[in-house]
Amino acid sequence: MREADSSSASGRLDNAAATLERAIRIQPRNAQLWNKLAEVRLQQHQPGLAEDLAKKSNLLAKDNKALTRKNWSIIANARRQKGDAQGASEADAKAKQ
Repeated sequence: MREADSSSASGRLDNAAATLERAIRIQPRNAQLWNKLAEVRLQQHQPGLAEDLAKKSNLLAKDNKALTRKNWSIIANARRQKGDAQGASEADAKAKQ
């Protein structure tokens, strides 16, 4: 995850995504990894994929409320990128719960 964070911070989003995808193959039930990949995909302007990845992270996050909030925020931003204002508003509301 540190390597992906470093790549992402330096603008190497493709490298960050590849690193996270490898990590997910090793730890497919790690909600944090799915969340990080969703963030990268959002930065790459892939809102549909970012939303799907954030939803997967939510399924795995269980009782991790902070991570669930982050995922709903990603979903809201992804929906905004897709032009879905109502969906973004609904996701924002869930992020604040």
